[in-house]
Amino acid sequence: MFIHYIFIFILLSRCRWRGCKTAIIRHRAEAVLKIEKIFMRKLVQFLNIFLWLPLTLVPYSSVHSSEAKKFHIVTTVAPITNIVRNVGAGYIDVTGIVPDGTDSHTFEPVPSDAKILGAADIIIVNGLDLELPTVKLAEKVKKTTTPILQLGNRTLRKEDWRFDHSFPRAHGHPNPHLWPNIALAMRYAEIVRDSLIALDPQHKKGYIANTAAYLAKLQKLDNAIFDCVKSIPQNNRKLVTYHDSFAYFAPRYGMKVIAAIQPANFSEPGPREVIRIIKQINKEKVPAIFGSEVFPSKAAEQIARETGVKFIDQLSDDELPQPPDNSFIGMMTNNMVVMTEALGGNPRCMANVDTSNAIP
Repeated sequence: MFIHYIFIFILLSRCRWRGCKTAIIRHRAEAVLKIEKIFMRKLVQFLNIFLWLPLTLVPYSSVHSSEAKKFHIVTTVAPITNIVRNVGAGYIDVTGIVPDGTDSHTFEPVPSDAKILGAADIIIVNGLDLELPTVKLAEKVKKTTTPILQLGNRTLRKEDWRFDHSFPRAHGHPNPHLWPNIALAMRYAEIVRDSLIALDPQHKKGYIANTAAYLAKLQKLDNAIFDCVKSIPQNNRKLVTYHDSFAYFAPRYGMKVIAAIQPANFSEPGPREVIRIIKQINKEKVPAIFGSEVFPSKAAEQIARETGVKFIDQLSDDELPQPPDNSFIGMMTNNMVVMTEALGGNPRCMANVDTSNAIP
């Protein structure tokens, strides 16, 4: 631009006629205007680069980390997995390693589970010795910062543990099936909420809101179970089950566990034990024996034939039903419909229970 002005000055000094100078001045004005346009265009380009450069230097993952980062939670049995998913909906990824339809008492983790446990940010189990092989593996392969949260141990004091036919005190392992007692399941949800907040405090409000909504659903389920039991004739509020899954359920809702067919080693009962159970059923006049597809039992069928009572193999303590009721609440709703009808009550007692899961 400086050279251009020198060139115009030389021309002006040599001009001898008016028209020449006018033309040169006009040319100079046009040149200045053109230079100003070029300068402004370059200035805009420079400012664009200057303003956007700091943003381009920030890694994409850092800009979006709050949206993309989800903590990885590993759980065990399906009811606990479902409770965790409802409490953490939208903020966590959950993997349950015990497949549906698998006996959780005899489940042994496979090598691929070690990788899953090793990547977990928190491992949530029932505890009370239900998943001992899984807990032992987790302690070996987990990250040093990853806690193992045992819900049952956090929910009950030792003096409140229950021991029974399937879980004798002499073996030292308490009955771990707390979740059919909905008050205890609600406590599970609260413990999960507090643990997720400690892990991921930036989503505290979300976890609190999720848990409040879920606890409201559980409270309705709890109320409905009381209504179901009230509809059953007093003399029929008795349970004979294959697996002893209702030890914490029965005392809360005013029912009595008469017998559990499966012995402590999770095998079939022997002839002497079968005879004892038959006598007990005849004495108590129990209307039905309840089993599960997860625990098929020829002994239970034999006992039903010998006593003349109905054998119903549709109860579940850790296998969720098919959609749209594939939730812990859906599982307990199905249980109560089956149980109430078989014992002479009104199965419509569960009609208004919301079995849906939280939507992330």
